[in-house]
Amino acid sequence: MKENDVSSGKLTSLDLILRALQYRNYRLFFGGQSISLIGTWMQRVAVSWLVYRLTNSAFLLGLVGFAGQIPTFLIAPIAGVVADRYNQHRILVITQTLLLMQALALWFLVITKTIEIWQIITLAMFMGFVNSFDMPTRQSFVVHMIEDRADLGNAIALNSTMVNIARLVGPSLAGILVAAAGEGICFLINAVSFLAVIASLLAMRITPVKIEAKKSHVLRELEEGFIYSLRTPPIRNTILLLALVSLMGMPYMVLMPVFARDILHGGPHTLGFLMAASGLGALMGALYLASRKSGHGLEKAVPIAAVTFGVGLITFGLSRVYVLSLIFLVVAGLGMMVQMASSNTILQVVVDDDKRARVMSFYTMAFMGMAPFGNLLAGAMAAAIGAPITTMICGACCILGALFYAGNIPVIKKSVDVQIPLTQ
Repeated sequence: MKENDVSSGKLTSLDLILRALQYRNYRLFFGGQSISLIGTWMQRVAVSWLVYRLTNSAFLLGLVGFAGQIPTFLIAPIAGVVADRYNQHRILVITQTLLLMQALALWFLVITKTIEIWQIITLAMFMGFVNSFDMPTRQSFVVHMIEDRADLGNAIALNSTMVNIARLVGPSLAGILVAAAGEGICFLINAVSFLAVIASLLAMRITPVKIEAKKSHVLRELEEGFIYSLRTPPIRNTILLLALVSLMGMPYMVLMPVFARDILHGGPHTLGFLMAASGLGALMGALYLASRKSGHGLEKAVPIAAVTFGVGLITFGLSRVYVLSLIFLVVAGLGMMVQMASSNTILQVVVDDDKRARVMSFYTMAFMGMAPFGNLLAGAMAAAIGAPITTMICGACCILGALFYAGNIPVIKKSVDVQIPLTQ
């Protein structure tokens, strides 16, 4: 694939979508993560069903989600400073190994029939702590695998594609396996799947990045990154909308067992297919983004996608028909993915290189760190007013946030156009 093929229009549609795979390190990363993420989504479904089976509590579903993500809110900004200071490749090997151990612990407790809710909460918090370092490091590491900055947006979209292929396959498999053999098998498969991503990381040929010794204090660097993000309108507005959507929109996932069992009167397989439907929509959104030639126009896609996500949530909350619920989740998943991945691309394009990991840690804090509060809020609201009404209220909040963001499109567009020449 020649460097000027994209601009000259010589690429086929498939070549255009897959162009980031021309880089060896990214191919390894893509392959390893694709396998590992299937296991991750299987574990997510299994944990959620296990909690609801043990407790019959929507609130405890929210509490487990809160425990798994609150460390991200507290630690991710510091983790971003760590990722800017130290070898990101080595950090990822360590975090993936620790996540493997967490999955093995869940498997052991389930097969020995000693699993209790406090153990699930403790292991969820441990996973959240590890992910606090893994996510901003992984987000900022992508740029080191892509030699041509023009292909960075494509790589981010392909990341989203593999996440959502896994999100489509993993929950479906988990629903079948949980119904047939229990939750433990999903935890074991997830543990084994981490070997693929660890092997891919060790096989990479990484050009050493010279990291200048930092003399300033970690908290001073954190403050610098925060002020930079706050004073840069495209970064500030993009992160604020993402935080709102994560707080009010993402928690619909934690309520899925309630919809599967109590609203649609199904079982583990129903839960798996509901989550897979959302994954299908997200996959469609990721493929759309991967097929784009550049990042131009993403500032318009962000609010449109957030509105789409909100509409999908509202209609899903209204539905009592299984097939319609699947369709509405496809719509919600598409909107969620386009908004999230477009926000990621905008941030990666406009951020200064020396502050990349710190800004991406704030992205992680907004995307994952706000979700635990949303999970707790959604669990409490669902226990008080029901899951359907809770989901509809959350969807309406996403739409309102998108309308506010839309008023700031011109300044965001200017920053993106400066960083990506129109000839690309």
